[in-house]
Amino acid sequence: MKTKLNAREQKVLWATIDCYIAKAEPVGSKALLEGYNFDISSATIRNVMSMLDRSGLLYQPHTSAGRVPSDSGYRVYVDELINPSSELTDNAAQMLQSKMGLSGNNSLEQILRGVAQILATLSGCIALITAPDMQTVKIRHLQLVMVDTCKVMVVAVSDAYHTASVMMDLPSETNADLLEAELQILNNFLNTHLRDKRWSDLTSTLQWHELDSKFQQYATLLQQSLQQLMRIYNPVAVGHFFISGMTELLRQPEFTQLSQIQSVIQLLEADQASLLPLIFDRPESSQPNSVTVKIGSEISLEPIKHCTLISTTYSCDRTPVGSVGVLGPTRLDYERAIASVQAVATHLSELIGQW
Repeated sequence: MKTKLNAREQKVLWATIDCYIAKAEPVGSKALLEGYNFDISSATIRNVMSMLDRSGLLYQPHTSAGRVPSDSGYRVYVDELINPSSELTDNAAQMLQSKMGLSGNNSLEQILRGVAQILATLSGCIALITAPDMQTVKIRHLQLVMVDTCKVMVVAVSDAYHTASVMMDLPSETNADLLEAELQILNNFLNTHLRDKRWSDLTSTLQWHELDSKFQQYATLLQQSLQQLMRIYNPVAVGHFFISGMTELLRQPEFTQLSQIQSVIQLLEADQASLLPLIFDRPESSQPNSVTVKIGSEISLEPIKHCTLISTTYSCDRTPVGSVGVLGPTRLDYERAIASVQAVATHLSELIGQW
């Protein structure tokens, strides 16, 4: 089987896939000759298409029909024949900025839901965004600050220098004269045990029994305050999917029959856990924030083996905390979809970095 294509073969393959993506109909040599500025005859184009067919990059759904791309053909197209332009990415970024610039004081959940809707519109596919795992953030410092005799502010600073704080109400009989000194001892205790730990360790690694008996009165209050801090930094359940764009998929001719999309709907509604490793999977050799494109048979989940999944991660302080992806038919506008995923990932990384 031939795998290395010359310039002519590459152009014929690119034009065939481009035409098929646009029209969703098998492509013949006449359509390529009329629409793609070839300086060769229709017979020569047919010969090249026949070679691409024998190589497994194209195939004929019917003997009298033109040709359509195989999964292998799409793979060559994505890896070698397209390069999403910065203009596409910039356009997607501008749309995100104009739409989300009005988000104001929306919660993180509302923002992620809105971004998913925009991504579905940009890509023409189902948009999949996972909630950020802010527990990957590490603790740099904790500080208990006396506000008045019965109130203490619990302040946490992350390794990215983001802060979160909650108020802790103390019993009315608290001795104000001793409180400052006691808070200093508690500060030392908290930082000794929690500095450089992950946010998920805020309440699980403290050895409360090490505190002197006179400080045990603060243990329950501190535990409650630290739990509040965890919720502040992780307001949405880790691994939760924000999904939008089902109507976009229903517009595609590949999914005009209900049976063709039932398996996809069932997966997205009832079995998201099996999708999470697939969308968050990053090969060890990949560059940070690189886009992964899995096409048809390359997907390990049976219900979506006839689809394409395009995904990447978004980050907080260069650490991946969530994923962005689109799911559509193998016949999709790859350049637009890849550029949209890249723009959304960049947008979310900036947003999370400021959160």
